[in-house]
Amino acid sequence: MTHAWWLGAAREINQNTREQALARQQQLTKPTGSLGQLEAVAVQLAGLQGRVKPKVDNVWIAMFAGDHGVVAEGVSAYPQEVTGQMLHNFIMGGAAISVLAKQLSAQLDVVDLGTVSPLNLPGVRHLNLGAGTTNFAQAPAMTQAQLEDALAGGRDSVLRAKAAGTELFVGGEMGIGNTTVASAVACSLLNCPASLLVGPGTGLDAQGINHKARVIEQALQLHAAQAGEALGSLRALGGFEVAALVGAYLACAQEGIAALVDGFICTVAALVAVRLNPSCRPWLFFGHRGAEPGHRHVLETLEAEPLLELGLRLGEGSGAALAVPLLRLACELHNGMATFAEAAVADRPA
Repeated sequence: MTHAWWLGAAREINQNTREQALARQQQLTKPTGSLGQLEAVAVQLAGLQGRVKPKVDNVWIAMFAGDHGVVAEGVSAYPQEVTGQMLHNFIMGGAAISVLAKQLSAQLDVVDLGTVSPLNLPGVRHLNLGAGTTNFAQAPAMTQAQLEDALAGGRDSVLRAKAAGTELFVGGEMGIGNTTVASAVACSLLNCPASLLVGPGTGLDAQGINHKARVIEQALQLHAAQAGEALGSLRALGGFEVAALVGAYLACAQEGIAALVDGFICTVAALVAVRLNPSCRPWLFFGHRGAEPGHRHVLETLEAEPLLELGLRLGEGSGAALAVPLLRLACELHNGMATFAEAAVADRPA
């Protein structure tokens, strides 16, 4: 194994700034705690950014794509070529995340880690780690080299984001079959049956969901030696884009950029990241609680309090992107409201 950069410590929170931000919140012209989660988010961002008045104006959205060998087992409602076709749609501005990135004035970084059809799309970074992963029902999904290259692919996007002055990193994913992959990785790490986490993904019926769960259960038996082991589970059962997300979340924490986590697949990547290097946890915010049944379970494991619950199951980073305006407004409220003293409003008696 090459130098395990992903184990490097996360940047420390500036506790002094965090305390000052908390004190400011308690002086604003409102009942203490009345803005609920928005207060906690602003205070946490202040500590992470080292400034009493935080901001998330400059947003970077990284879209990681990859194909999955396990699709050969009939676990998805969509054909595999959709992954490559959607890459084109991202660049042309027709995908949900493309529309959201434009509305947020966010930079969209599209990274193809390895798709079944060789592609050469202007505006897409093609890393060519392989023609998708190996079918994990038969063998480990990735080689060690592919795993490390995928982790590095996520880190490299974060380094580009940092160079651009990014204040908030949003990771998104695209890959037909990746709810199967995420479910398998989560089951391996949490030691739970597939039936607890598996859902319809892009639209499977009850029979399809049962088949998907059986495929995962068989794969968990095949790769039982990796159970509970973050990197081992990721290599055996994961996907290129999931590994890139893991690398991105860890790099965000190391480079000092807050990360906003999207749906089920991204949250499983966050779980892997936290298991691998717990110091990254304070740098992760969670955009929403999605409709995929496993998402709630993984969020609870991470003790994560998402900002939204809208019944979403699209992926692409879309749920996290929808939460960006809430983060921005949390900062604006924290920064712009008057204190009791400034507004000459009587505070509660001490």
